[in-house]
Amino acid sequence: MKCGKPLAEEEEYCFDCSRKKHLYIQGTAVFEYHSIAPAIYRFKYEGRQEYAYFFGRCMAKKLEVQLRIWKAEALVPVPVHPSRRKQRGYNQAELLAREISVRTGIPMRNDIIARGKKTKPQKDLNNIQRQNNLKRAFKILRNDVKLNTIVIIDDIYTTGSTIDAVAKELKRRGVGTVYFITLCIGEGF
Repeated sequence: MKCGKPLAEEEEYCFDCSRKKHLYIQGTAVFEYHSIAPAIYRFKYEGRQEYAYFFGRCMAKKLEVQLRIWKAEALVPVPVHPSRRKQRGYNQAELLAREISVRTGIPMRNDIIARGKKTKPQKDLNNIQRQNNLKRAFKILRNDVKLNTIVIIDDIYTTGSTIDAVAKELKRRGVGTVYFITLCIGEGF
């Protein structure tokens, strides 16, 4: 009901969401991580940015109705640090957001928030380390964020630490409602 993780039993919330208050309203993903892990790895770490066309199209097709229900005013990709962007050559979340934007007509805004602190890769950290790793990692680029409803776009959702860190900064600057969409969702801790 909160992060969109599949549940084994008749529960409303996964283990992570039942013990942690998230700063977003709701989120969802298109795939379970284990079902597309090799493709995600190639997309993210082996320069296969052409995967964004297919992945973005899948996300838009499956979630366009949900975006309309949420009354999304903008799609905001999770930013990567400039050094990581230089190393990788692109921001995978931005490529996904651009594809979704083209197909839904909802504007992508990569001029609102940036990653000001170089952080360790989240995949190597536990839940507490993830939260500490992201403290003060993001900064707002605009003083006049005049959007009420934003949907954060990312490639993978595991514990929600990244989405919460971005949502915290957006809400601090006046964004009223934050949702998220990711390409895939992991199991969490």
